[in-house]
Amino acid sequence: MANLTMVTGFLLMDFSNIWELQVLHAMLFLLIYLMALLGNLLIFTLISLDEHLHSPMYFFLKNLSFLDFCLISTTVPKSIANSLSHSYFISLLECIVQLFLVIFFASSELFLLTMMSYDRYVAICQPLNYEVIMNKGACVKMAAASWLTGGLFGVLYTVSTFSLPFCSANEIHQFFCDVPSLLRISCSDTHIALHVTIGIGFSLGILCCISITISYGPIFSTVLKIPTPEGRSKAFSTCLPHLFVLTLFITTAAMSYLSPPLDTDSILDLLLSVFYIVLPPTLNPVIYRLRNKDVKTALKKLMA
Repeated sequence: MANLTMVTGFLLMDFSNIWELQVLHAMLFLLIYLMALLGNLLIFTLISLDEHLHSPMYFFLKNLSFLDFCLISTTVPKSIANSLSHSYFISLLECIVQLFLVIFFASSELFLLTMMSYDRYVAICQPLNYEVIMNKGACVKMAAASWLTGGLFGVLYTVSTFSLPFCSANEIHQFFCDVPSLLRISCSDTHIALHVTIGIGFSLGILCCISITISYGPIFSTVLKIPTPEGRSKAFSTCLPHLFVLTLFITTAAMSYLSPPLDTDSILDLLLSVFYIVLPPTLNPVIYRLRNKDVKTALKKLMA
């Protein structure tokens, strides 16, 4: 019979038992976090201050920067503190809140990236109707829908996960609380509510991918018909970075959540979580800033 106990907290996984490697991990994560923090705050500030960036594309990018800042702040600072303090304990309440926030921000980001692909479709394929279709009210509603849907998924995943009983073994094989790792230490063999929630999430994820594919098919077809190389380059510069970030985010998150739970520690689990939790918030500001002339112009004006 399973040894059921009242779980009051969990032990997160450490990256190494060697103190020097723990410090190295903390310094690396600190560097990544500062890059993500400064990059996303810079994008957010530039779009807020420069009136030339008050367009639908930059409105969504501003929301994306805020989401990225929140997503990486939910996990990385705690991991840094754990490595430096030798304490990997996280209370039950902290774990519940962290799981909710991770799902909330990650789901909202997926839906927002889907909205951004539709924005690019309208801008490139229906330029004459762009201002009518993507008016301020429509943009606000689309962003709000992304945030609200992400919050709903956060609640569903959190409730269905923590309704499961946990055994006396409370070591989470991950550097933050996430569903697959918590599922591995659950004493229950039936996870109907959680599987239904994951199924709903997977179905919506598929719909997002279909929507993105439908948007980008006509986009590439239209861009390739642009007669001048400069025109094609400008169009691709607003689409390819978005497509790259979206592909990285979706594939790594899907591999993490859809792979069967293992009984042993896997470095692949850690790498996948880094790819969809840590890398996108860090890469987004770099990709959009380096590939976007308007953002670079706004930055020069701010620094002048």
